[in-house]
Amino acid sequence: MVVRDNFTFSELEQWLNERRVTEIECLVPDLTGVARGKILPREKFTEDRGMRLPEAIVAIGVTGEFPEEGPYYDVIHRTDRDMHLRPDPSTVRIVPWAVDPTAQVIHDCFDRDGNIIPYAPRSVLKRICQLYDDEGWDPVVAPELEFYLVERNTDPNTPLGPPKGRSGRAETSRQAYSIDAVNEFDPLFEDIYAYCEQMELNVDTLIHEVGAGQMEINFFHAHPLGLADEVFFFKRTIREAAMRHEMFATFMAKPMANEPGSAMHVHQSVVNKATGRNLFSNEDGTPSKEFYWYIGGLQKYTPAAMALYAPYVNSYRRLARSTAAPINIQWGTDNRTVGIRAPVATPNARRIENRVIGADANPYVALAVTLACGYLGMKHKIEPSEECKGDAYLSEYQLPRSLSEALSWLADEQDLHDVLGKSFVTVYSEVKEIEYEEFMKVISPWEREHLLLHV
Repeated sequence: MVVRDNFTFSELEQWLNERRVTEIECLVPDLTGVARGKILPREKFTEDRGMRLPEAIVAIGVTGEFPEEGPYYDVIHRTDRDMHLRPDPSTVRIVPWAVDPTAQVIHDCFDRDGNIIPYAPRSVLKRICQLYDDEGWDPVVAPELEFYLVERNTDPNTPLGPPKGRSGRAETSRQAYSIDAVNEFDPLFEDIYAYCEQMELNVDTLIHEVGAGQMEINFFHAHPLGLADEVFFFKRTIREAAMRHEMFATFMAKPMANEPGSAMHVHQSVVNKATGRNLFSNEDGTPSKEFYWYIGGLQKYTPAAMALYAPYVNSYRRLARSTAAPINIQWGTDNRTVGIRAPVATPNARRIENRVIGADANPYVALAVTLACGYLGMKHKIEPSEECKGDAYLSEYQLPRSLSEALSWLADEQDLHDVLGKSFVTVYSEVKEIEYEEFMKVISPWEREHLLLHV
């Protein structure tokens, strides 16, 4: 991967010229993780030109609706003011599927006075990374992102199903870690890897997960902001590649009723910037107090953070007993039944895996929140519970069971408001309330089947 951490705008222009780029996709990730923005001709993309969008564009939900009133407008101006967007040159990537040479560049959002927009997802992750930097810490993360390949579906009333592979047959049984099952989609994955190489994405291994048509891609460990950008780009890439092969790729947490859900497991550790030592290990190789405090922070704050880890009504269908998804915040070593797992590793590679986050979570928000929980644990020296050495599914639920309940828990956790920013939590919560209200207007097939003539 080409490292461009200190790319200047002049170096960006040289990069664009070398590749004869004719168009620029100017992107801003919104609360959902959707790419918003504008497409500019290459000659219009200049450092002094800038770009503007209405400030509510990054504060929009998956339904495209805005709150009509309430605390949302304590943050968002009623006059629909502009944000001023500035490109981050380090994020530039080629758009490999474009007909003409096209680049995509992620932008940060600022107000008219030059202050960063605090409720934009990328701003929130930057805020948390700055908290670590102030302590002399360098957070390191490695996401593992699950997703499903499904047959093309244009009717939302029709259940999803796995697509046909090279054999002309769809999977009818679970093929966890099957090489042959992955090879069924060789033409698609050849395109995906080619796209990722052209975009210089930091992807590692591809595996077949438990569900029919369920895959997982792992990313190499790196700094959170760059990896969040890469997950954002990867989601765009795989959706595009799948459609070109007459199928859909979905990151819904629970797309099919009888199959496991999809997660975004995040491995995380912290490095002391002065010494380069993994903060989770003592010099003698034993787990450090910071390791346990980080776990303690995840345990204390994860229940209140669930609206951010599991952002949709569908997300809570994934979190069910004995389905490879956690139901509580117990922790354990090399234990996949818990929400917080400590993989077996050398002292230098000691890390913690957050298994609660759904694949449907916004990568910027999810990484910001899990790092915020660990940060609070270390700052407040929160001790974890006893390690779970058995089956955590035999224990009680410790997480909210619905988006409505999760939003209520988030509203009561002031520590998270303080570290994430009150304006972000306000905007996010108000948008999610609107989404939940929209969902409650829908009558499901289950209700018609069991209630129509029986109650």
